[in-house]
Amino acid sequence: VQLQASGGGLVQPGGSISLSCTASGIDFNIYIISWYRQAPGKARELVAQISRIGSVNYATSVKGRFTSSRDNAKRTAYLQMNSLKPEDTAVYYCDLQGYRGQGTLVTVSS
Repeated sequence: VQLQASGGGLVQPGGSISLSCTASGIDFNIYIISWYRQAPGKARELVAQISRIGSVNYATSVKGRFTSSRDNAKRTAYLQMNSLKPEDTAVYYCDLQGYRGQGTLVTVSS
């Protein structure tokens, strides 16, 4: 099983960035997908969770700013992050019910 995350980088406050997570070696369709983030010195935070049919729950801290989706045909999950704030700076990673990608760093700074 491999989960390849991509799309992180440096973005200015108020900006946008999009992450993706592509899976291989797994029946992607049957898994609930979770996006987590972990900032330095802080606990891991669940950012968004996508059901098998694509309904999404968001953390209060990102609701209205982040949008997550999945494309089962492409075995890929997406996290669109808008109106970014410095406190969104963290390593973001996807998790398929215990299978976890390596994470990608998002830094929000001017």
